[in-house]
Amino acid sequence: MNLDTQLHEDKDKSLLRVSMIGGLNTDTAPGFEATLATAIADGWQMVLLDMKALDYVSSAGLRVIFKAAKQLKSAGRSLAVANRQPQIEKVFEILQALPDMAVFSNDAELDEYLDAMQAKVRDLGSH
Repeated sequence: MNLDTQLHEDKDKSLLRVSMIGGLNTDTAPGFEATLATAIADGWQMVLLDMKALDYVSSAGLRVIFKAAKQLKSAGRSLAVANRQPQIEKVFEILQALPDMAVFSNDAELDEYLDAMQAKVRDLGSH
């Protein structure tokens, strides 16, 4: 699974749109983290993750997103997401519904659960 990113700068609005194409998982998360680190260092007021073409996200990808959101917030800036596909939306819904305690014993168990939920949503959408 690959992740391609396309950067679109709007200097008038201090907005960097990061279009995500493919999957954000253990293999692609380090490169995506580097992309976001550069965006944070460049001082954009808002970094917008456009997930229109994002097919999949794992716990490793979520960690990168939440880390960037925390860094931007502490600098008085923000991270936003747009155009989430149904399976990605489901992952965000699940995370919002989870209590503050650990529910999964390890990342592999969490990823297995997220895989199943995303597959289920994709299957429902194809019928």
